[in-house]
Parts: sequence; C-alpha cells; structure tokens
Amino acid sequence: MRLGYVYLMASKRNGTLYLGVTSNLVERVSAHKEGRGSAFVQKYNVTTLVWFEEHALIVNAIQRETSLKRWSRKWKLALIEERNPDWKDLYYGLF
Repeated sequence: MRLGYVYLMASKRNGTLYLGVTSNLVERVSAHKEGRGSAFVQKYNVTTLVWFEEHALIVNAIQRETSLKRWSRKWKLALIEERNPDWKDLYYGLF
C-alpha cells in the first residue's frame, strides 16, 4: 500500500493555485520548483507548496483531490489560511 498526498501550490499569496496528487511529495514539489512540473505550473510560476494532506492510501488521496477540485477558490484559500496563514513554503519543512 502506498501513501498518497494531496497538495496545493501557489504562485504567491492569493495568487494562482495548482491542486495535485502524488505518492512522493518531495519529488513532485521538487519537479515543480525545477520547472519539470506541468506546463500550467511553468506558465504561471506556481512553485510554493502552501498546503498538503497525507493519506494512508493513494486511492484516498485521489478521491480527496477529486473532491477539492469541485471546491470554490474561496474555500481553497480558506483551507490554506487555516493551516498556513503566512503562506510559507512548506516544502523546506518536509526534510
């Protein structure tokens, strides 16, 4: 069984958001930061990890991502603000 992560990246505070899912959060965020992420991430410079959740199973993370994609932008911003009110890059705390 693989762990799964749902994550939100931002270009800046209240900027462009990117919602994704992965089984390896460190590698995936590194890819985004190095420009190896999606074309959307490259185009909008969405390189700051502002929120993530860990799930015991990747299938649960995928279900959560699908659910969050239906959320309004306002709700996603509230999700970030609840746990990361300063919009710090959480990537560096993963090590």
